[in-house]
Amino acid sequence: MRLAIDAMGGDHAPEQIVKGVINAVKLFPNIEFTLVGNEQEILKYVSDRHHITIIHTDEVIEATDEPVRAVRRKKTASMVVMAEEVKNGRADACISAGNTGALMAAGLFIVGRIEGIDRPALSPTLPTIDGRGFVFLDVGANADAKAEHLQQYAIMGSVYAEKVRGITNPRVGLLNVGTEDKKGNELTKHAFTLLKEAPIHFIGNVEARDLLSGVADVVVTDGFTGNVALKSIEGTALGIFSMLKKELMSSLKTKLATAVIKPQLKNLKNQLDYSEYGGAGLFGLKAPVIKAHGSSDATAIVNAIRQAKDMVENEVITKICATVKGIE
Repeated sequence: MRLAIDAMGGDHAPEQIVKGVINAVKLFPNIEFTLVGNEQEILKYVSDRHHITIIHTDEVIEATDEPVRAVRRKKTASMVVMAEEVKNGRADACISAGNTGALMAAGLFIVGRIEGIDRPALSPTLPTIDGRGFVFLDVGANADAKAEHLQQYAIMGSVYAEKVRGITNPRVGLLNVGTEDKKGNELTKHAFTLLKEAPIHFIGNVEARDLLSGVADVVVTDGFTGNVALKSIEGTALGIFSMLKKELMSSLKTKLATAVIKPQLKNLKNQLDYSEYGGAGLFGLKAPVIKAHGSSDATAIVNAIRQAKDMVENEVITKICATVKGIE
């Protein structure tokens, strides 16, 4: 297996990206890695090139670049070259912590869509109180969606939850404003009917307040709603930790108490960090494309690599293709 990695994408590139790959080499000796980026910069952090190939390029897609224009014009950008490695069969999957929109464009225009999937979906796995986590899609690949797209998202999420996350007969929920069957707008009402007909374990509508309680293993929605929900969850978690930190640092007594429970607080923070589950998969493409968080450190990169590895080994793309073909 070979994975292509955009070494120049993300807030801490190339250092944390390269260090993550080096750690992954030790964990996954059956994987060959292709690092794409400035070779001189990459080699600052590489002492042993065993299992690592470097493709040099000086060009990078910046966070401020217009995604589609950047992918079309910056032909030698690290992200574009990475995607080309997958397209040409020299890599089985790819990972980038760079510009999200550009990665979606590169995935769509270079790697290509699965036949029968109208639009790819961006899908992270988010934490839940019980530790199981849930697959959430779409969180921003497509602001607008049709009911047929939500059905496709549900199928892809279900296959991923079963094949990669090891969940037997994963529960699929439709994000809505109420749990009753007739709730929602025209999109969710139509999607509800299609999801009932899909080859999945559809449990009906679910509400946003129940997401972190583990109400479903897969939750589907349109990209606009999904992104709002995702940012709300992130913002709430950050806000609570900020308020908690302020209170715990407010007096000598609370500071002493904090010192005692520091390991538990760190563990709680890790439980709420969805990068522990890997990156956000771009589901619906001909090969696994993983978007790591922009602030990814070496550990997050290892988790994204594990996610890509599991998708390749469990033939997730092949299974999605077969399931989608079965409902056409």
